[in-house]
Amino acid sequence: MGYPGSGQLPGEEPVPDPTTRAAAGFGGGAVLARRALTVALTAWGLYLLAHPGAFTLLDSVDLAIHESGHVVFGPFGEFIGFAGGTIMQLLMPAAFVVYFRRRGEAHSSSVALWWVAQNLGNVATYVADARAQELPLVGGGEHDWNYLLGRLHLLPHDVGIARGIRVVALLLMASAAVWGLSTAPRRDDAA
Repeated sequence: MGYPGSGQLPGEEPVPDPTTRAAAGFGGGAVLARRALTVALTAWGLYLLAHPGAFTLLDSVDLAIHESGHVVFGPFGEFIGFAGGTIMQLLMPAAFVVYFRRRGEAHSSSVALWWVAQNLGNVATYVADARAQELPLVGGGEHDWNYLLGRLHLLPHDVGIARGIRVVALLLMASAAVWGLSTAPRRDDAA
């Protein structure tokens, strides 16, 4: 006799429920990989936040996105053109947070949130350099944050503002880690 309420006839093999992790091919290996990725990104991110001068391959990607922001936002005026690099640098990974979340891919969204935090760490480094202007600039020109903070009459506070941005980056990174670890065991579309 079949299982009551299952619609299964006597002698038939049980049909796996397609919503279970095993049926969807989402076993322990994927959970372990997601957790390992989350832990590795968190460790790397904390290292980067603690060592602002460290340069990685990802920084090259971030820099290209930053520079494209000046082109995209430049037509909206000088101030917004200078701010456009940072806006784009944060907007791009934030768009991936939203994209993956809308698709129901919460763990992927947590990785994109980590990318936002990593970018905020870079922004903090750039802001802290506003008066000193020791960082090399792409193509020369004026330092974005020297101009922006100068126009806002906040230039003497560059280091303090940078510390605040770095704290926000740390909080976002911690949030990404908690989110990533909590969603690692779930199927993407169920998270």
